[in-house]
Amino acid sequence: MPRSPAPFAEIWRGDIAESHHVGHAVICDATGDIVEAWGDPEAIILPRSSAKMIQAMPLVTSGAAEAAGLTSEQLALACASHEGAPIHIDRVAAWLSDRGLSEDDLRCGAQPTRDRALKIHNIKHDIPPNQLHNNCSGKHAGFLTLNQHLGGGPEYHETDHPVQRACLEIFEDLTGMTSPGYGIDGCSAPNFATSMHGMARAMARFASATEADVAGRAMIALREAMMAHPMLVAGEGRACTRLMQAATEPVAVKTGAEGYFTAILPERGFGIAVKCIDGATRGAECAIAALLVRLGAASADHPDVAAFLNPEIPNRRGVKTGEIRPAPGLLA
Repeated sequence: MPRSPAPFAEIWRGDIAESHHVGHAVICDATGDIVEAWGDPEAIILPRSSAKMIQAMPLVTSGAAEAAGLTSEQLALACASHEGAPIHIDRVAAWLSDRGLSEDDLRCGAQPTRDRALKIHNIKHDIPPNQLHNNCSGKHAGFLTLNQHLGGGPEYHETDHPVQRACLEIFEDLTGMTSPGYGIDGCSAPNFATSMHGMARAMARFASATEADVAGRAMIALREAMMAHPMLVAGEGRACTRLMQAATEPVAVKTGAEGYFTAILPERGFGIAVKCIDGATRGAECAIAALLVRLGAASADHPDVAAFLNPEIPNRRGVKTGEIRPAPGLLA
């Protein structure tokens, strides 16, 4: 029988709990077994951008990354949901240029930058959004690099293309189950479904990977790239970036749309998957912060952790009217 979602986060206004978020969360160890779970571990989900490090695996395991001489920064961008800030778009543009490609070769779609200064500049100078600004442009640069290596056609985002077939094969291997289906993501690439347990298992595989084989070396390279370049993975003020920077041990944290989060904890061999059922980012951010604190991988007192664990809710005059709190059963 499916299990009901568990309490994740409470929204307090004064002394009254005004609303709450619920969801599913799973922590797996290096064997793929569940260490702890909340809600339904077998709930089928779309991990959205939390799966980007898996989607980047064929880029490395195929030998395409080595052949192209990709750097750690570029591997981090392949896993990124970035802000479309200059530090992101300039690097993606240079990557494409190095491969003899351009923004026109991307299939992720144009998206306005979320970098405030660049947004103002673009509005003032009537510069329209382009595909480099898309938060997934790094992932798509990775797809294009893999596609050159495989010799596939230009529509690399299509589900039956060799690039996406390679992604599905490794997705099913790491999650330990046949994917029951897929949805088309915001960037037009397929996003394969799995269970909460399957996604946590995949993250634990990343956490416990060794240099013994090609897949292990690829997982190490990708997780290390994310941890080395947290600003490239997300950006200024973002939960992924701030939580990685604030962690008390090496941790790779990755957000996904509709309230999804994953985390890789190499020193423990643990993987975490979080899904906020109503798709609320604030609920998912609170939950992933709470689980990192629960495991001792982050301190609740660190301001960059508290910003998501217990963020204040101000009104339009800047007066604190309440706060978000993790559900008691999640934090301790």
